[in-house]
Amino acid sequence: MLRRDLGRGAKPGAVRANDDPKDAAIYVHVLGGDPTDDDRAALKRARRARVPIVAVVTGPRSDVSIPSVLATDVIQLEPGQGFPLEAIAGLMAARLGEDGAPLAGRVPVLRGAVCERLVAMFARRNGIIGAAVFLPGVDLPVLTLNEIRLLLRLEQAYGLEIDPRERLPEIVATLGAGVGLRAIARELLDLVPVAGWAVKGAVAYAGTRAIGEAAVRRLAAGVPGGH
Repeated sequence: MLRRDLGRGAKPGAVRANDDPKDAAIYVHVLGGDPTDDDRAALKRARRARVPIVAVVTGPRSDVSIPSVLATDVIQLEPGQGFPLEAIAGLMAARLGEDGAPLAGRVPVLRGAVCERLVAMFARRNGIIGAAVFLPGVDLPVLTLNEIRLLLRLEQAYGLEIDPRERLPEIVATLGAGVGLRAIARELLDLVPVAGWAVKGAVAYAGTRAIGEAAVRRLAAGVPGGH
């Protein structure tokens, strides 16, 4: 059932039924309770292959930990509860980080969670850079590069090719938005000189998030099945 739900609208071969971790982006393992020897063997194979693991427990289990899986990467279902697809997708997106973009391009069910994670991650990253860099103009190239990278990752999550030449209009728009936000930050620094680092961080965070959320709305409206 979980494979069917995750594979809804997915490209052929994007969601596999076996427990072979070779060439996998992430491994989702369903347990019926406490791990069996077969569970342990499958999880160990995934760990040795350095594949991120998410475990979903559908039956009662004791306090025994699941080998090779962090406690934060385990979803425990209540009796009679169906698979919480949104929670599973969110956990998969958290484990994958930027690597979730190409997978979301092939598995549309993951698209919303992956894009939300990407926007939050890049906004937080730019917020830290904006607050930490004190020399005027030094942060601009780094912040803008991150915003372009976010844009390309979001487009990849919607199944579009990452070709800067193809995406030139969006990149130019992102550059313009970034320059405008930095101008706002400079104006605010004149008004609040003491807490300038906080202002710069807040503007960088909010601006990057706004750019990302606008890109997601545009992509969702323009890509077939993007909603």
